[in-house]
Amino acid sequence: MSDGSAGLSGPATPDDVVELRVHGIAAAGAGQVLNQPHVQQVAGDRSAGFYRPRPHCPDASDAGGVTREAYRWSDLPSGTAVRTLSLVFLLPFMLLNMAIWMRPGDPASDAVVRSLCRVLGLTLTALYVLAAVGVALDLVAWQCLSSPACLSGRSWLSWLGERPTGLRLTVLALVPAAAIALIWRVSTRPGRSFTAFRPPEPTVSGHRLSAVGQWEAEPLVGRLRSIHVATAFATLDGSLLAARAAQGASAFTIVLAVATGSVLAICVALLCTPPLIDRAPENRRLDGAARLLRTIAVGLTIVVPAHVLATPTRWHEGGGLPGYGSTLTWLFIAHAGLLAALAAALLWRRDRQPGHPPLIGLGALATAAVATAFGVAFSAELVHRMADYLDRTASTPEDLVPRPPGAYTWAIYGFFRAALVTLVVAGLVALISRRGRSRAAAAIVARDFPDPPAEAAPRLRQVQQAIVRARFTELLIPLAVVYACLAGLGAATTALDLLGLYPGGTIERYAGVPAGLVNFGIGMGSYLIGATVLSLVIGGIFAYRTAGFRRHVGVLWDLATFWPRAAHPFAPPCYAERAVPELVRRITYLVESGNAVLIAGYSHGSVLVTAAVLQLPPHVSGRVALLTYASPLRRLYARLFPAYIYDDMLHDVGGRVGWRWLNLWRDTDAIGGWIFSAHRPDEPLTVTGPAATVDRRFRDPSDVVAPPSDSVPPPIKGHGPRESDEPYIEAARELVERLRKPMDPGPHPADRPAGQ
Repeated sequence: MSDGSAGLSGPATPDDVVELRVHGIAAAGAGQVLNQPHVQQVAGDRSAGFYRPRPHCPDASDAGGVTREAYRWSDLPSGTAVRTLSLVFLLPFMLLNMAIWMRPGDPASDAVVRSLCRVLGLTLTALYVLAAVGVALDLVAWQCLSSPACLSGRSWLSWLGERPTGLRLTVLALVPAAAIALIWRVSTRPGRSFTAFRPPEPTVSGHRLSAVGQWEAEPLVGRLRSIHVATAFATLDGSLLAARAAQGASAFTIVLAVATGSVLAICVALLCTPPLIDRAPENRRLDGAARLLRTIAVGLTIVVPAHVLATPTRWHEGGGLPGYGSTLTWLFIAHAGLLAALAAALLWRRDRQPGHPPLIGLGALATAAVATAFGVAFSAELVHRMADYLDRTASTPEDLVPRPPGAYTWAIYGFFRAALVTLVVAGLVALISRRGRSRAAAAIVARDFPDPPAEAAPRLRQVQQAIVRARFTELLIPLAVVYACLAGLGAATTALDLLGLYPGGTIERYAGVPAGLVNFGIGMGSYLIGATVLSLVIGGIFAYRTAGFRRHVGVLWDLATFWPRAAHPFAPPCYAERAVPELVRRITYLVESGNAVLIAGYSHGSVLVTAAVLQLPPHVSGRVALLTYASPLRRLYARLFPAYIYDDMLHDVGGRVGWRWLNLWRDTDAIGGWIFSAHRPDEPLTVTGPAATVDRRFRDPSDVVAPPSDSVPPPIKGHGPRESDEPYIEAARELVERLRKPMDPGPHPADRPAGQ
């Protein structure tokens, strides 16, 4: 990382304009963003920085004297291959952390939603530990080491086969303890120092989005980490104590169980008090209490295995690890209850206005349900695959010896059922909505290409199909809510395991579905989960090594890791903690050096620059113009993150830059879109005032017949980058001219309360 002065001292042209381009996801490099083969870094470091064309190169600046500069941040959320793979295995934690930022901006339910998301995250940590317990203690230590057939030919296990049960449990308890230590270490590994990238002034906006990148998240993450580590060790202790209590509970066993239960109860209670856990960074007493709780849990993890090892009684073996199966079942029931409570908190709003979309804010429910479903599915698949490895002679999951808990089998069947039904519903919705989408697409094509030649008919159909596909984006949130409901139902049905019921026989008896078909569904569900994990691993490897592949896969990582860790401390770190303040500092430096700055944000880059504009002081934003293109601000972010992207905030951004803001969009884009108004030729404007001048729609493609200089028609751009397109060049030129004119006098938005 460059130091404060040298790192920001790139060549500047006094009293002129710098066009600062901020790329979206999957940028191949700064040269591609600048359309220049020869570039040099003028600020930043290897992970992120600012680039300009090399001096004396052709087209180093355009004819108007504008200096082009690119901010390349794509390596911030990626890094090494090891970190990329860790994103795959931490996917449930990452999704749940994103869910807490999707809550609606409703003060009445805000604390409840935050509490529910954090408690749900705590159950995922417990599930992570229980998966390791299921492999090491249940399948191996308890079942396999008690079976001569399982030990046959496995010298790496047979040395423990004749040992006392207490010793086997104690030794193999090191496996889940090591898993906890690993994830603890990963979450506290030294990261990049963001100290030098803090903005030069405090936040000048009252909107919530302005806090992203400036909010000091580490104190909260540290408290959450201590609570989750304490829960993880308490979960391991509880599993050992449940097995010990099944042999006859001594007074000391009861004391340890009460202490372990108290640790878990305190952890849950702390997460249910957002005003306490979210307190300011200087609350050392709270930090000390959280660390003390973690220390107690670690101490119990030393005492409990020693107690199990010293147990003189004979262990009554047989079946699964005592208490393990019922613990899993109750955990899955808790998932269903928490998701139901989250749905109720999101749907029940006193301030709901007529015409307000009912699904706004339900992205939190859908994302939390997906996070839970993935966590359960990954854990179930791990345990089932281990059981299958230990006994390859079983023909069905019901015959496995050692046998995994029935709750995992119900969970796999529930995952398969939810995925299958959601796919069927998605197919029906696509078919039912296709007529309406096709009708709208045909009208758009007819307006854009009136009186086309006969030979253009195939190309017109391709353009119409591109618009039809792009319009399916609006249906994704309702489909995600459908999956959330099915996932919650699947979690609830695991309660049948408490009655000792297996999916095949139970469903055949009460629903008439043949048991063989149900077992086939369980097997397919297992293969589906395995294929999902394999796909994520492959995608994680190639996403940050191949730009084209990352465009399809990397969107999830970049979207999720944009938000600070506020729900789960084991989620990947937030790159906006560096990217947004670094942008603010660079823009401030350029303006104070005598330049005006045109900020151009493509796709997700438009979100970064919007957050940066909200942090600019008035004397800087007065010399700034904004150009967004393929921007998901309104189409996706306003729907998924309604508490952070909303009308007042967007109007404030426009006011801060003196409404020197243009947004370019196309109907063929499945991600980006308009921000204030669609501006269609045959429809009246839905907004008035300066906001009505922001959005500019351009037809895509530029024509449906091949120009005289080419043999094929112009391509359909869709969501692709468009810095070299004529509409982008014209919009940038217009904003540069407006920057060179004196700014209209008037109060700056920072001088009035947010929301006005």
